Amino acid sequence: METLTSRHSPQVTPGSAAQGGASTSPAPAPPHPTKTTPRQHASHSRRAFALTCVILVVAVIASLALGAQTLSPTQVWTALTTPSGTQADVIVRDLRLPRTLLGVLVGAILGVAGVLAQSLTRNPLADPGILGVSAGAAFFIVVGTATGSIIGLPDGPLTTVALAFAGALAATALVFGATAVADRRRHTGASTATLPVIGVATSAALSAITSAVSLLNASSLDAYRFWAVGSLAGRPSDLWLALTPFALIGLALAALAGRGLDAVALGEDLAAGLGVDVRRLRALTIIAIALLTGTAVAACGPLAFVGLLVAHTGKALVGPRHIRLIPLALPLGAATVLLADITGRLVGGGAELATGVVLGLIGGPLFVTLIARRNPR
Repeated sequence: METLTSRHSPQVTPGSAAQGGASTSPAPAPPHPTKTTPRQHASHSRRAFALTCVILVVAVIASLALGAQTLSPTQVWTALTTPSGTQADVIVRDLRLPRTLLGVLVGAILGVAGVLAQSLTRNPLADPGILGVSAGAAFFIVVGTATGSIIGLPDGPLTTVALAFAGALAATALVFGATAVADRRRHTGASTATLPVIGVATSAALSAITSAVSLLNASSLDAYRFWAVGSLAGRPSDLWLALTPFALIGLALAALAGRGLDAVALGEDLAAGLGVDVRRLRALTIIAIALLTGTAVAACGPLAFVGLLVAHTGKALVGPRHIRLIPLALPLGAATVLLADITGRLVGGGAELATGVVLGLIGGPLFVTLIARRNPR
């Protein structure tokens, strides 16, 4: 006669003994994923910043040494410390050093401008060159050159920067205004696709008008050659020094806007609840973008995609917080422009490939890739 225990296996509870004397224990809980502490994240950010600075130093040395005539590090060091009037001294001190310093200045401010543009619009496709800001600055410079003698504009970097700033500000207002109108007519919120599309169209239209004005005026055509594509070559040796005060003002405005942009990233309503004056912050950021971009265009023409490259690389290295991202954008942008300029010198053979062309060859595919990965509404 079968017993009850022969029909049913005994129930085994945690800690109880099963048949055969074997004991069971609870299954181990899955390990919790390790979280990065603020101290670890800060340490990682410092290492990324130090590595970027090292890359910038290497780029500066390469910019001084490489070109139509390659110089050794010893020749570069001698030219910088104890010049004796040799040909190498002239090449380094009169040609390559001013060009390198201009590249560092322009790259740094364009990198910060790109970070601000993406943060303000909360759009990963934003870049001063793509949004038409650079084209607006170049347009005003060329028009000012064509009409300067008629209306009595004085020559000099101050006038050039003023024209570039006005053009950048006007183009920014035009693109943002047109985007707001387009989204309102579509009865939707802000679209991630509308802003870059209108920016590219505005940039193309302004570039076409700029070319037309240049072809109709000989003096503006000569001036337009310097910023039609964007290049560090052929600029005055002391231009970087004259433009540094404007760059510092723009960077100061960017630093003031940084903390507020961290709050806006969470949403404008939440930022307002945290005490951020969103309208004031937006105006401050637009002025900073226009001043930084206008200064860069006045220095060497419209260099597109620098801000796009720097913003995405910087966020991958240190995250989106501006207290870390803006400082990193300075050496990262400077190194980007210098490496593009060096590449243009080396691959052009007897002639140089303009810095703007090299950046376009790198940034264009990145822009297309980012668009392909987006899912616009």
